[in-house]
Amino acid sequence: MNLYAVWAIYKFEMARTFRTLMQSIASPVLSTSLYFIVFGTAIGSRMGDIDGVSYGAFIIPGLVMLSLLSESISNASFGIFFPKFSGTIYEVLSAPVSAMEIVIGYVGAAATKSVTLGLLILLTAQLFVDYHIQHPLWMLAFLVLTAITFSLFGFIIGIWADDFQKLQVIPLMVITPLTFLGGAFYSISMLPEPWQTLTLFNPVVYLISGFRWAFYGVADVNVAVSLGMTLVFLLICLSIVWWIFRTGYRIRT
Repeated sequence: MNLYAVWAIYKFEMARTFRTLMQSIASPVLSTSLYFIVFGTAIGSRMGDIDGVSYGAFIIPGLVMLSLLSESISNASFGIFFPKFSGTIYEVLSAPVSAMEIVIGYVGAAATKSVTLGLLILLTAQLFVDYHIQHPLWMLAFLVLTAITFSLFGFIIGIWADDFQKLQVIPLMVITPLTFLGGAFYSISMLPEPWQTLTLFNPVVYLISGFRWAFYGVADVNVAVSLGMTLVFLLICLSIVWWIFRTGYRIRT
């Protein structure tokens, strides 16, 4: 493996983040902090516990996952789309760099940004809500695994998109609604049938449920199922990326 090439792509993408700290880091943290203030402190203080956890603490995993999914997709999709848009993708394709090294560089940088953002949001949450993490290693594992999976998904979107508008279609029209309907602000056990059963077809439910279990030991879905669904989605994304590079789909357009 050409580690110098991987490092060059990774360093370039990370440097772009440090040049746009307000947009890349400060803005998502501030937006999520507003959720903590409104839902965690103001509204949460007037609501009862859910599964023995205060409402303000209960929504923390969901809010972190909301930011993690959107930022992972955004970082990775823009990272590969802009070289296509500007034409600099030909420099990468003509260099002695394999498809795997390109993916590791771009996806690795996007996942690093997302994990960093998730950890910063967790630190910020301490200012507004008192919470604890029962399984910190599992929490970190779910955080990293989700960041890598959705960074791969964002990489796919960036290759598929042929204009800036398409970069926002799936994150805004699909991922954000699925996250809000996936138990970010409530337990799906609170839903009446048939909505409770229908919600299980939402893949984001398994991500939020597994992540919340790592915090409080409570989950809407068995944690093994949550982990399994996350791994399945990761394998699907890897398969699509492999197919893209094998066929050259839209890489040069």
